[in-house]
Amino acid sequence: MADGNGAGLWAMAHLGTPMALRVAATLRVADHIVAGTRTAEAMAPLVKADTDALERLLRYLAARKVLVREADGGYGLTAKGELLRDDHPDGMRAQIDIEGWTGRAELSFVHLLHSVRTGEAAYPLTFGRTFWDDMTTEPGLAAQFDASMAADMPVRAPAIAKALDWGRLGHVVDVGGGDGSLVVELLSRHPELRGTVVDQPETAEAARKAFAAAGLADRGDAVPGSFFDALPAGAGGYVLSLILHNWNDHAAGAILRRCAEAAGAEGSVFVVENVGPDGESPHTGMDLRMLAYYGGKERGVGDLAKLGAACGLSVRGVYPAGVLSVVEMSARA
Repeated sequence: MADGNGAGLWAMAHLGTPMALRVAATLRVADHIVAGTRTAEAMAPLVKADTDALERLLRYLAARKVLVREADGGYGLTAKGELLRDDHPDGMRAQIDIEGWTGRAELSFVHLLHSVRTGEAAYPLTFGRTFWDDMTTEPGLAAQFDASMAADMPVRAPAIAKALDWGRLGHVVDVGGGDGSLVVELLSRHPELRGTVVDQPETAEAARKAFAAAGLADRGDAVPGSFFDALPAGAGGYVLSLILHNWNDHAAGAILRRCAEAAGAEGSVFVVENVGPDGESPHTGMDLRMLAYYGGKERGVGDLAKLGAACGLSVRGVYPAGVLSVVEMSARA
């Protein structure tokens, strides 16, 4: 066991605590305690766990001030433990639930050494298939992923919509645009604008329904397709909102090239990413997640400019959009 000056580093490196927290989140330990099930003996059959092993988990978490062990042998929640409740506004329990998409993806960090040595995703080494294949294979994961992406839109979409005058483009195509939330926001703010979502068939259908529900079916449409294939041509703008960071340089370049082809000489490509406050300092934690999950990469404006240059695109502007930025590129001279 490490001691002295190494104790702090050991505390950072020791995998026991993060995994104990994730198992407690997955078993909904905090919710059971709140409901009155306070002992391992009573809780074990409810969570389908071994009584002795569960008791050891609860003791471990009590020693780390997540739970408190009471005189009668039952457990209560500390302030930290409250964060593991499913109804806590921070939403932490669902994020670290091993049976949810984010908690499952985080397990790929066990093979981070593989990613660092090869530049490849660790996810396939962990689960035997890519993240995207896993989403369509494991029941419920794709729906969780889509819901997670949509949950950020009430904050993200207005900031993007206010970042620049989208109305001047006439027609925007949101490439990989999910359920259409961003296009709904753009069309609502810019009555002269038309919008199209390109995404997988089921997702495109969800976007089409969203346009109808918002009363925008006359200006918004959705077409099934992939951003690796030819895109609807001739629009004034092609939006890639948090798409490129999911892919390595080769794949990201291919996606950007498809947008450049569709935009032609007159249109623009708008890459929405978190490039950092100075444009060149992406979030380091997210960067490692992108590597481990997808083999992807967080990029600064300089990185995006290099990808664009290979497709004949030049950066024309960078517009703040909350924590994100909109990087405009075009082939115009």
